Amino acid sequence: MHPPIEVAGRWIKRYHVTSDPVGIAPEVQSAAYAILPELLPEPDGTPPATFVVLHRGGDDGAYLNAYSWVWDNVLYFRGAAAGQPVLDCPDDDPSHFVTTDRPWIGCVWELPPILHERDAWVRHVLARRAPEVPHLDAYLTDYLAEGTTGYRS
Repeated sequence: MHPPIEVAGRWIKRYHVTSDPVGIAPEVQSAAYAILPELLPEPDGTPPATFVVLHRGGDDGAYLNAYSWVWDNVLYFRGAAAGQPVLDCPDDDPSHFVTTDRPWIGCVWELPPILHERDAWVRHVLARRAPEVPHLDAYLTDYLAEGTTGYRS
């Protein structure tokens, strides 16, 4: 598990997807999180929370999907990619991220966190424990169980 970080006034829960047992290279992680401010929405009064999926593909590609909670119960999506010419990346460097404007929200391996995060948002923020008081701290510690994102059901 990767602990939450604060970026541009938002709390970011982080998921990494890769088939490499070593994980995602530190330089790819650093480059992905450096572009993250460009993927975040303006504050709108919703508790400032985002979850990201950083995916290192089996090719040269690396992908960063940022899903931010806005308007109380809506997911705002923005993405970035590196090393993938099909997505208009300028080169094959997996640490050279550029924003994408495709309407894609993620590949099959990147989607499992969405279901978990939806349920966690309802549990901790929308089903308030006290009137008008979302429990953001509880949400930020509620992660999808460790393990592969492949073949979950």
